Amino acid sequence: MFQRHFPHWPPGVPKSLELPRHSVYQNLVERAARHPERAAIDYYGRKVSYQELKIGADALAGYLQQRCGVAKGERVLLYLQNCPQFVMAYYAILRADAVVVPVNPMNRSEELRHYVEDAQARVAIVGQELYERIAPLGLPHVIVATYSDYLPRAIDLPLPDFVKAPRTPTAAVSWGSAIGEKLEAGPHRAGPEDLAVMPYTSGTTGKPKGCIHTHASVQATTVPYLLWRGQGEVGQVVLSALPMFHVTGMQAGMNAPLYTGATIVVLSRWDRDCAAMQIERARVTTWSAITTMLVDFLSNPKLGEYDLSSLEVLGGGGAAMPAALAKRLEEVFKLPYVEGYGLSETMAPTHINPSHRPKRQCAGIPIFDTDARVLDVETFKEKAPGEVGEIVVRGPQVFKGYWRQEQATREAFVEHDGERFFRTGDLGYYDEEGYFFITDRLKRMINASGFKVWPAEVEAMLYEHPAVQEACVIGSPDGYRGETVKALVVPRRPDARAEEIIDWARGRMAAFKVPRVVEFVNDLPKTATGKILWRELQEKERAK
Repeated sequence: MFQRHFPHWPPGVPKSLELPRHSVYQNLVERAARHPERAAIDYYGRKVSYQELKIGADALAGYLQQRCGVAKGERVLLYLQNCPQFVMAYYAILRADAVVVPVNPMNRSEELRHYVEDAQARVAIVGQELYERIAPLGLPHVIVATYSDYLPRAIDLPLPDFVKAPRTPTAAVSWGSAIGEKLEAGPHRAGPEDLAVMPYTSGTTGKPKGCIHTHASVQATTVPYLLWRGQGEVGQVVLSALPMFHVTGMQAGMNAPLYTGATIVVLSRWDRDCAAMQIERARVTTWSAITTMLVDFLSNPKLGEYDLSSLEVLGGGGAAMPAALAKRLEEVFKLPYVEGYGLSETMAPTHINPSHRPKRQCAGIPIFDTDARVLDVETFKEKAPGEVGEIVVRGPQVFKGYWRQEQATREAFVEHDGERFFRTGDLGYYDEEGYFFITDRLKRMINASGFKVWPAEVEAMLYEHPAVQEACVIGSPDGYRGETVKALVVPRRPDARAEEIIDWARGRMAAFKVPRVVEFVNDLPKTATGKILWRELQEKERAK
């Protein structure tokens, strides 16, 4: 096992964890028994206790089994924004021994069709504003949730219209009717090796593939989060603004805090003012966020009006945090931004920076019982410190494979040192101290006159320019060089000039890395989790 990082392990934290050998649902059972009146959820000021959360989850589980005929191992679509019903439905599905299939609320009917058909789903739990998208697919059982059912009577926080909307009738069963029947679920039989959650990942080509995660692999990233950071359960309040359908939001913003008995402050949609107001009011202690979210948060002209002093931990992942932005974060929060790294296939983190000794633009070190290596992309021979190759991992959080995709599953793993490692598809290296750094996706490389350019590296440097708010670097076809480096930039000020940025870059980057073309845009396309859709931009460029 890779051990180079052990001297920099978080103080007082064990290097190996004995994970619970029970279902994820049982985590809720234990917390509700120990702290029934403690607030599990704070939804724009409306508190949902652990006891209320469990009662709702159990009632919905009974409905799923008795009215929908949901059997053990059956896949149930969860198509909701962040809300109390998402959390209840998630645990209800697990209580019914079924499998959660979380779906991006941005998906439309034809995209949804793939999830329904591939997962072979008969049942879906959906948000009211999304019902018209799933209705044409003809699922036998659809339960519709209205977000405003869980709002407080008086509220002065900025809310999205879909959250404020009153209940509207549909042809489906309403959430209130389903749990109102108070049907009793059968015995809970799911064990650690049973399938629990099946998030879909887009991968590099083709349609999204379902990642097979068991209760054991979900627990493997549920348990470590707060323990790694040295936080106990008492008084922890977690801002849950990342989408829960995505594994980072699901684990860092829901499962991990609930496992420790914390309170999750839920936002259905990102809003920088609402986030700041809730950090102040709820005395949020922990916030996992991504780069694009924090860029927006820091650009708020009213930021100085809010009391953010309760924050103790600020972290995230998804893309390397540019050094210039990390510096601004430390000035505002007086905290280091602690980066981590993981994928849908690993149920979020395989690596996290140690809180006492984080490094910037760094994925971190392998967490509990996780082995990570860097292999040559062609020979699969192990690389030495500082040498770039494909990062491969093995550990208790690694998925079992892709749902109904045997060939893709075989291609996703490699045998090394007598062990089965998952191929992340990410290029990177580790330094002499065992910290891992991501340079780019395996297939995201620009070949300019034979020089290999990693876009993420160029982007990180561009963020240091005062006129750059956001940047995405792609390859532009060039008849002479093969490809030319192009930067799509959201400017921070209206008088920004392309020549200014190019000249600035020439003084800071190797000549072959300097963007030859800078194009200003109003915004960059992003996923629901805030990741820039670089592949979409790359494909458009090549289609010109």
